[in-house]
Amino acid sequence: MHTLTPKAGLLGMLAARLAGVPVRLHTFQGEVWVTRRGALRWLLKSLDRLLARLATDLLVVSASERAFLIATGLIPAAKSRVLNHGSIAGVNCERFKPDASARAALRAELGIPADALVFLFVGRLKRDKGVLDLACAFAALSRETTACRLLIVGPDEDGLLPEIEQVCSTCRSHLHVAGLSAVPERYMAASDLLCLPSYREGFPTTIIEAAATGLPAVASRIYGITDAIVEGDTGLLFEAGDVQQLALSMRTLAGDADLRRQMGQKARERALRDFSQAQLTAALLARYRELLSSQGL
Repeated sequence: MHTLTPKAGLLGMLAARLAGVPVRLHTFQGEVWVTRRGALRWLLKSLDRLLARLATDLLVVSASERAFLIATGLIPAAKSRVLNHGSIAGVNCERFKPDASARAALRAELGIPADALVFLFVGRLKRDKGVLDLACAFAALSRETTACRLLIVGPDEDGLLPEIEQVCSTCRSHLHVAGLSAVPERYMAASDLLCLPSYREGFPTTIIEAAATGLPAVASRIYGITDAIVEGDTGLLFEAGDVQQLALSMRTLAGDADLRRQMGQKARERALRDFSQAQLTAALLARYRELLSSQGL
């Protein structure tokens, strides 16, 4: 039994334990309780701790998340590991790649000038993803230049779009909201820089997908993200929640095309080298075989 999300993990591990399944593997990939407070935080954390005890073995999607979970006493070091360089499943480097034709076509479709610099956010629109911080930073930059656009791709799970539009009211024509998409690679190909000002992550797949497309990233300096970005090499990090630092990092890369190209190239090279889907799949299958073999199966 292999489970991947908190609720499915708890139910799956409990059912597998009761059914006598000998190998029970759970993957931790970001903790909901990190951004909660009070009794709810205690409850969610306690459920994760129970889940970890019910599992016979654990995977964690990043080294920094594993270190955090060990330090908080939630998981034991001996029972957990990270596959290769981390991530939940790697990135399909054939699907996510630079694509000049897709770039031109999507920009024409959205009415974005060919020479505009596009900041991209891909993910669920939730408060703990920091999307309102991004809107504030973009609004501040838009008061300095009209050459930038903000492209937001993802489902509005927290009903934040009215707030985002209000924050960007003075630059509304430069804000593009695409909603949920099955082809995020098109939006990445059309963009210049990924932004992820999140407050919690296990290992953000969007960063390595964008990296494979040749995009550098500006993101929060939190566990999980620090494994996905080599600071100063494939992107820039800032303190989560600091809108001024976020705006400064965006301004730095927006104003230096050579630096963007260099970081984007290094990001793509790293994605291809360390995070290919084939590598992660092979590592997971090898771990399955190892666990089964240890049980004589």
